[in-house]
Amino acid sequence: MVMNTPPMGWNTWNTFGENINEQLIMETADAMVEKGLKDAGYEYVVIDDCWSCKYRDENGDLVPDPVKFPHGIKYLADYIHSKGLKLGMYSCCGPLTCAGYPGSLDHEYQDAMFFARNGVDYLKYDWCYHPRNMAGWTLYNRMRMALDATGRDIVFSICNWGEEDAETWVKKVGGNLYRSTCDISDNFDIITTIFKEQENLFCLSGPSCFNDIDMLVCGMYGKGNVSSTGGCTAEQYATHFKLWCMTSSPLMIGCDIRNMDEGTAKLLTNKKYIAIDQDAEQRPPIRLGDNRLIALFKHVSDCEYMLSVTNVTKERMEWNLVSFPEFGFPGNGDWGIELVDIDTEEKRGTFTTNFWVNDLEPGQTKIYRCKVVKLR
Repeated sequence: MVMNTPPMGWNTWNTFGENINEQLIMETADAMVEKGLKDAGYEYVVIDDCWSCKYRDENGDLVPDPVKFPHGIKYLADYIHSKGLKLGMYSCCGPLTCAGYPGSLDHEYQDAMFFARNGVDYLKYDWCYHPRNMAGWTLYNRMRMALDATGRDIVFSICNWGEEDAETWVKKVGGNLYRSTCDISDNFDIITTIFKEQENLFCLSGPSCFNDIDMLVCGMYGKGNVSSTGGCTAEQYATHFKLWCMTSSPLMIGCDIRNMDEGTAKLLTNKKYIAIDQDAEQRPPIRLGDNRLIALFKHVSDCEYMLSVTNVTKERMEWNLVSFPEFGFPGNGDWGIELVDIDTEEKRGTFTTNFWVNDLEPGQTKIYRCKVVKLR
């Protein structure tokens, strides 16, 4: 299965962990439609770990927890499909999942058939308890081949946290996306640390196999399964979302979208940001700037570019420089770059050699649409 743009959807783990059930999933599917997320491009409803019993049945099949999912998985899949959405599920390449439920090791073909006959469209495949005497790529290749054998198109989300140089083999084994990071949490320092660690992997992402820098925590505000502090501010969540869009990461919402506030809903459905993430060219950004400022320059369609600038310090940004020669612009005065703030559509001016950033609050990101114009 080939994907031309990164997948978008929602996953249970960040907020709910093991506290999942049929009603939650159906209500979330309803909310995705009612709150405009489906229309914005989000289509996958992914049930993460803890959905099954801790045993297989007499035939060796996975068993949905009868308390959490009394009508089974196919019932849920049919409901989600009726909303124009798709169902994602979770398993692991070891004998156990991360939470101690049955994994798919040596059951790959049986489990793939289980997922296919239950209408599953997406599989997140984790890395816990994997056998250390087997190369990771062989374990993931096993499951990709098993999914293919079902005859059903199933997106394959490889989640091995970037170990064993995963970026060198995930595309070869049929992965559609790969988790290259440790687990995210609802903490701005961890969000920016994860992002900075991705610099050498920006170019190892694109159509058919996307670098997944983990799920979104936007709108959680310290509530949920991955929250150890009071969460982030609205501005920090906006930066989180903008940075993920600038790198064309998969966009998997992690908050409780049934109860998200208006600001979160507006952020997650922002057409301009999503258009950057889903741009047809799918080009990675060029990293500019120093440790005080994350600046990203990105080629997009129609011979235009995007420039994002992020203040990662604890103080207001005063007169920090984005130097155009860093991304190869000649700066000889014959040509200039016109900058337009994509939020306000305000033209910031036309610049030939650099752009001074002097209006960023701590944790804030601004994105500018760039166009090269002839000056003389």
